[in-house]
Order: sequence, then C-alpha cells, then structure tokens
Amino acid sequence: MNLTDTEVAAAAALAGAEGVRARYGRLHSRIDKGAGDFATDADLAAEEAILDVIRAARPGDAVHGEEGGRQGAADAEREWLVDPLCGTLNYATGSQLVAVNVVLRNGPAAVADPFSGEVFLTDGETARVRSGVPGEERPLAPTADTRLVDVNLDPPFPSAPGFRAVDLLAHPGFVENFRPRVVSTTLALAWVAAGRRAAYVTDGGDLSGSVHFAAGIALCRAAGCVVTGVDGGPVGPGGRGLVVAADAGTHELLMSMIGGRGRTG
Repeated sequence: MNLTDTEVAAAAALAGAEGVRARYGRLHSRIDKGAGDFATDADLAAEEAILDVIRAARPGDAVHGEEGGRQGAADAEREWLVDPLCGTLNYATGSQLVAVNVVLRNGPAAVADPFSGEVFLTDGETARVRSGVPGEERPLAPTADTRLVDVNLDPPFPSAPGFRAVDLLAHPGFVENFRPRVVSTTLALAWVAAGRRAAYVTDGGDLSGSVHFAAGIALCRAAGCVVTGVDGGPVGPGGRGLVVAADAGTHELLMSMIGGRGRTG
C-alpha cells in the first residue's frame, strides 16, 4: 500500500502514541540529559516505534529524533523530525498532557494526543483532526473564543530582559483580555489550530526546525493561524520564539503587550 507523506506522518505519530499510552502509569527509568532535562524508557520506545513506521514507508529518508539524533544517509534529500514524547516531565509525574510530533521537514506533519486518541494532521495546505472513532475527521478551525492563552514558562529565555513570558502574564491588558494556561507541551499548538486555545507564546530562537515545534508550526500555518516570532518577525533563520494566534486581532493584541511590531510571517 502506497501511503502519502501525510499518512506516513499520521501512522508514525499514532504508533508512538500507542507506546506512550501503553507505558503510562508505570515506574519509568530516566536518562539524564543535563540541566534538569531527562528522557524516559517511554520516550525511547515511542521513538523506535515511530522510526519503524518511517523506515518501512520511506527507507531512503533521514530521520532526526529527539533521543537518537540524526539517522539515515548523510546525503538524503528528505528528513523527518521526531519528538516522541513532548511533555516528558508531565508524563513522568502522571499527567496526560503530552504530544507525539512527527513532521517531514518543510512538508506534512502530524501531532498525536496519546490519551484522547486524536491525531492532528496537515498535508501542508489543509489541516484536520482525526478522532479515535474510525472515519471521523473534520477540518481544524482556529478561533479565539475561549480567550485561553498557553504560555511556555520553561527556560531558556534568550529574549530577556526585552521579553519575558512571566511579564506578559502580569500585564494588565493580558488579564483583561485573556486567561493564562501552562500545559508544558506543544500539544497546545494543536489546540490553537483546533480552536481550543486563542494563542500560544514561547521564547526561544529559531524554532522552525525544532523537533518540538516544527510539527505544530506546520499545523497552525495550514489551519490559518497567525504565526510569528515574539518580535513580530518571521519564524525561521534568525527567528525569536513563537507567537501563534487564532486570528489577526488576537495576535495584534498580544504583540502590543509584548512590544513587538505585530507583523505577520
């Protein structure tokens, strides 16, 4: 069976999600990465399950996994970015707020929620969500109606002191217009695309090629969200973090509090 790249991304993300779900609630071994970061045996197992799907469907492609690094031919023209368990600390402490991210660089992407059974996917032009019910699929429709904004408070903070996420939360305009949420996983990006969050904000550098963020960025762009850096500039080389909003008005309001230029990218 010939699968499209979108279906490969979805199948791989769901394979990883199955491994994450199956190991939930166990006592996990931890692999220290330094600076307080760590992986668990669930991260490793999920990544291997994802790689098995990609290798079987696209044997000539390279894969860059969060845990295993880059694998495959050095001259491969195509590369998959894999984050097998985004929200490892959440998971290790018993929270189900996690995501599995798979994206073909500059191509289709999938974000799976291991516990809802949903997979959010894009072919690069359209975005949709497939539920755990067979055959149930619907387009993603961003909306700011919830007024909920997810803000990533994890370090590093390369834009400080010019921009600090904690300062945004304390801004009078923020509390007048939004309600903060902190889920500590890029599942929040899928929620913006799906209309469950009004926006998502994180500091950082160029996140366009990050195994953590690339799938969510692709999904939000295809859904029609406004995607820029925290400085209002384009996301990409030289970029600074992310401001992803359901609509232009929400983006403009957030940028006015951050102090950026508010242009779209």
